[in-house]
Amino acid sequence: MFRALVSRRAAMAATAALMLAVPVSAFAQDYPSRPIRIIVQTAPGGLIDLLARTFAQKLTETTGKTAVVENKTGGGGVIAAEFVAKAPNDGYTVFMGTHSTQAILPHLRPNLPYAPQKDFVPVAYIATTPTVLIVHPSVKATTLKELIAHLKENPGKLNFASQGNGSTGHMGGEQFKQLAGVDVVHVPYRGAAPALKDLVAGHVAMMFDNVPFAREQVLAGKVRALGVVSPDRVSAIPNVPTMKEAGLPEMEGGPWFGLFVPAGTPRAVIDYLNAQANKIFALPEVRDNLIAQGFRLPLGTPEAFATHVATDSKRWGEVVRRGNIQLK
Repeated sequence: MFRALVSRRAAMAATAALMLAVPVSAFAQDYPSRPIRIIVQTAPGGLIDLLARTFAQKLTETTGKTAVVENKTGGGGVIAAEFVAKAPNDGYTVFMGTHSTQAILPHLRPNLPYAPQKDFVPVAYIATTPTVLIVHPSVKATTLKELIAHLKENPGKLNFASQGNGSTGHMGGEQFKQLAGVDVVHVPYRGAAPALKDLVAGHVAMMFDNVPFAREQVLAGKVRALGVVSPDRVSAIPNVPTMKEAGLPEMEGGPWFGLFVPAGTPRAVIDYLNAQANKIFALPEVRDNLIAQGFRLPLGTPEAFATHVATDSKRWGEVVRRGNIQLK
């Protein structure tokens, strides 16, 4: 009798598992059956928007499945991130997350309305763009070592611009201050464009900017590039040395962009989106265009992306703690 009871329970469990498996399998086969929304935290025209629209356009072209981009600006990316974190985990709401929303802001804003590690699952590491340390031509330094020496001779007298509090430019500047042992005043702006404009005008002395944004000004000689935060030189500005070559090998980190979905999204959906991202950003017309602008395209598995996010979060968390940095 006991054996019969056990047998019946096993059969019931197997039947239940089979019933659960059928919808998931059918869902995976049908996905996507309606438009996928890719949520972007910035206005149209920026780097994040460019990457998201490239993915959406090519996904639609190559698979016949519709993908659209929705821009939800505000809060330094918090509004967009919260929207996706609270969206249904059915694969139809995807977030183009960044270093800021997933790795920096959690250390600066303890009361965020979302938890990066709990509420999101990394899908695909799309792109990264190295930052470059640029100075106004009036600054008396043509190399990184000369700049550090100049800053030490003039503590607190020079300033550095950033794209805003909590931005990569802000964190890069703070990391530079800690590693080089210098005192430079932070001047936050509302975006990269006004910050770079004031640097070119000479209103600020230096800035850590994204290579795609800074490249034109560097090549035109309107700003002087002293080093790129990258393991290797960047083809878009090949004459600029890496930070290691320039004498500060500990400088690491920079902007990155990748796809995330709400926690609990079926693995089949994650695998589908990851495979499509790897295919799309490996297309020659896509890859070559982005690389020429200064992007790198890591791609790879969801697990590799998750490792990168965790490492980056730890790095910036240490910078924030060492500098006792707080958002004002």
